[in-house]
Amino acid sequence: MQRITFGTSGWRGILCEDFIFENVKVVTQAIADHVKSNGEGNKGIIVGYDSRFMGEAFAREAARVLTGSGIPTFLCVRDTPTPVISFEILRRGAAGAINFTASHNPPEYNGIKFSPSWGGPALPQTTNDIERRANEMLGEICYNECSIDDAVKKGLLVEIDPMQDYLDDLAKKVDFAAIAKLGTIAVNPLYGTARGYLAEPLKAHGVKVVQMNANRDPYFGGFPPEPSEKYIQDFIKLVQQDPEIALGIATDGDADRFGIVDGDGTFIEPNYVIALLLDYLVRVKGMKGGVGRSVATSHLVDAVAKMHDIKVYETPVGFKFVGELIAQDKIIIGGEESAGLTIKGHVPEKDGILACLLVAEMVAREGMPVKALLERLYSKVGRYLTKRVNLTLSPELEEIFPERIAATPASFAGEAVKEKITVDGNKFILQDGSWLLFRKSGTEPVVRLYCEASSEERLQALVEAGREFILGKG
Repeated sequence: MQRITFGTSGWRGILCEDFIFENVKVVTQAIADHVKSNGEGNKGIIVGYDSRFMGEAFAREAARVLTGSGIPTFLCVRDTPTPVISFEILRRGAAGAINFTASHNPPEYNGIKFSPSWGGPALPQTTNDIERRANEMLGEICYNECSIDDAVKKGLLVEIDPMQDYLDDLAKKVDFAAIAKLGTIAVNPLYGTARGYLAEPLKAHGVKVVQMNANRDPYFGGFPPEPSEKYIQDFIKLVQQDPEIALGIATDGDADRFGIVDGDGTFIEPNYVIALLLDYLVRVKGMKGGVGRSVATSHLVDAVAKMHDIKVYETPVGFKFVGELIAQDKIIIGGEESAGLTIKGHVPEKDGILACLLVAEMVAREGMPVKALLERLYSKVGRYLTKRVNLTLSPELEEIFPERIAATPASFAGEAVKEKITVDGNKFILQDGSWLLFRKSGTEPVVRLYCEASSEERLQALVEAGREFILGKG
């Protein structure tokens, strides 16, 4: 029996291989036991799911196990965005939530994400305990179950739809009146959970909306439900071809990631969006506090922070660490290069819905396209260009990788190494301010190489130097 392992965002597996009902019940029982051991079982657990195959069925089985353990369960009546589930944890004062989602992964995947009572993704000490409990139970029928009918009769199971409460709160944080003056906005929920969470509120506030991929499709149109430039070419084409569209906004399968397309069809890298929104929130909205970013996220964020004299918190990769800073009220905004962000006073979880609407607000109030806003920011703090590539290791290279990465070269691409950071992976800061980060995948023989420089030529030189450092010459 394959071990249950929680990654940066829960346990994920392939449907009908390791992600099967039996394993789901075991993991759910482990979560139930964990929550009860903390004395929080009576607070109840929310159960949600995204728009993937079998989401409802997995959620109902989880509800049967939770109620079988005597835990009050709040079962979502439809596929629900991850940030909305986080919001509902805090609103209800629940012990946590089980969310069946594989986020932006391909359609053959599903997953279980547990969020504890503070509303963010579970931290390692929590997932380690759940992992231990689950793996001790694998292969045994050691979970409790209650029929749905009996759970309802006992008052242990209630069906909920948290949409309206979340949207009401969102309306307090987003200037919809300003957005209404922007013009037409293109919306792409990528067949996922954001259906009804973006287009409908915009329309309700008088915004003209053009929408695509707004039906539920567990195949996600044949692509991973990731709002990256590679997978939203149909959306980019839509924006390019319609001169009335001022902005394109997209979310991933569970609506915790965002994708931004400028009015001319240019895809805007998430790294730059985080920095732009930081500047906007401080300068225009007067927010105060620090900023949190993962070790892999652009130092354009740092340059903006320096301009506004605010503190930068650098975290390991995984939004739980950024979410913790939000929960502690230390930061104005926290983000990751993989298109996740949230803000002060909101949920300690990635929220692609909020991110999209804040960008729309920023563009409307500033009266400039995103590209123009970015060029204006560059004129103040300098230019930052980023790139990520995957380097595949041969069996021989994978064996010697720990020894190779432990070394600290004197320089990369002719620039001396100034500092080495090991918050997560190995990050080399160079004398000119450019940098490289090497992070080994935990699931495949791949090294993720992140580079940042002030010009395309310098960026490509760093990529080649990083490639040679890991793979060798040739």
